[in-house]
Amino acid sequence: MNRLVLVLFYLLLAVPILGQETNVRGIVLNDANDVPLENVNIVNLNEVIGTITNDVGEFEISASVNDTLFFSYLGFKSLRVRVTNDLLRFGEIKVKMTELGIALAEVVVRPIQLTGYLEVDAKTIPIYDNYRYSISGLNSGYEGGGSQPGAVAKVLSAIFNPADFLYNVFGKRPRQMSKLRQMKEDDNIRNLLQSKFDRETLMVVLQLERLDIDEILNNCSYSKDFIRTANDLQILDAISECYEEYKVLNRGRN
Repeated sequence: MNRLVLVLFYLLLAVPILGQETNVRGIVLNDANDVPLENVNIVNLNEVIGTITNDVGEFEISASVNDTLFFSYLGFKSLRVRVTNDLLRFGEIKVKMTELGIALAEVVVRPIQLTGYLEVDAKTIPIYDNYRYSISGLNSGYEGGGSQPGAVAKVLSAIFNPADFLYNVFGKRPRQMSKLRQMKEDDNIRNLLQSKFDRETLMVVLQLERLDIDEILNNCSYSKDFIRTANDLQILDAISECYEEYKVLNRGRN
């Protein structure tokens, strides 16, 4: 009997308590040459917190057993690492990322030729006139090109629409959408997204495809120019704004 009690005692010591939060430390290396990678973006997808590697590739992030860490770095294949008991026992872990071979297409930059004549040059320089219309009672706005005759009609149709699209998108994934606020409150994640344009981190955290993100913004009356050129932080804020609108409309619907 005493022997059985001792065995159970040592087993309990050896196995960390599930859900117990700890700090995961490690280093990120280039798989090809073991060179440390600086400024690798790391996000705990469960806790929605982020960090980056330092100048020697080291990182530290809070995590619990069964959390998933998402590693992303420009030009390298992204990785997901599951936090396990074995991983925590190692103390410090090594994560190796594989470089992607990306062939960039040739880009032709066409400078704007100015003549010095105001009337001529005014027609040559491209003007982007997408405006956001603020609607009283909602914490959001709607975007429409000022030169488009139907811009205001588009805004009004978005307001008086029964919000079926928003309900279909947000109503079925409340847990994912609740992470929006967590992402916005974490300075590391905001800094991460501000320098990214690939939507990858947003897709992983919110469990959306890129086409889903574009469709959300399009149906929330954001212009194609904004969807195409905005960085990931601007996209996050736009989706968050749309989600807040959904909650207002859904409250009245119920």
